[in-house]
Amino acid sequence: MTLPIQDADTNTDTNTDTETDTTRALQGLEDSRSSVRLRAAMAVGTAPDPRCVDKLIERCASEPDFSVREMLTWALTRHPAAATLPGLLDELRAEGAQARSQALHTLSKIGDRRAWPAITPELLSDADDEVARSAWRAAVVLVPEEEKSALAHALSGQLGRGGRETRLSLSRAMIALGEVIVPALDAAMSDADPEVRAHAIATERLLRDPEAGFEFAVEEARRVVALGGEGPAE
Repeated sequence: MTLPIQDADTNTDTNTDTETDTTRALQGLEDSRSSVRLRAAMAVGTAPDPRCVDKLIERCASEPDFSVREMLTWALTRHPAAATLPGLLDELRAEGAQARSQALHTLSKIGDRRAWPAITPELLSDADDEVARSAWRAAVVLVPEEEKSALAHALSGQLGRGGRETRLSLSRAMIALGEVIVPALDAAMSDADPEVRAHAIATERLLRDPEAGFEFAVEEARRVVALGGEGPAE
């Protein structure tokens, strides 16, 4: 007769321990020390708890440490998509750029294509470079096959934007779509803006020769444009 009572006590103790661990982890996410926040995010990811999802998403919007943000994203990927998608999709409309960027990054890691309709033209052309770069990466992961051509044309509208890292991110995103980007690149090679033409030529070169470095492709593309060319360098 004592066995059921012992089992019940054990379950109660286990539940209490779990609640204590969850409370401790949630508190740790607010600690002033990044090392503590990192361990707290790792703990939540190691033992996923739906009660932590909202806090993880909220923390992503304000966390200043890159390593901790990556751990927060990992912790979110450890939870069922049904639990994380609603909050992450809400963050795409947030005023803060980091909230939008990190939500997009996390969606790209989760890879659930139900999020695809939320990758809007506004996000793909967001004024903040980090948000736009995250949107490009998420888009190529989530896009359905039949939407790839339209996405290629949308991304081509960002050619020539920003500095080296931004342009490299866009080239990589477009190349990940494959041959479907060729018509969009061909059109961009005739753009009135020489920066757009050069970026398009460099991206086409990398598509054809993945071993070519981005810097080399860009320099070669600039030479082509300077000489009045509109196509990839031979």
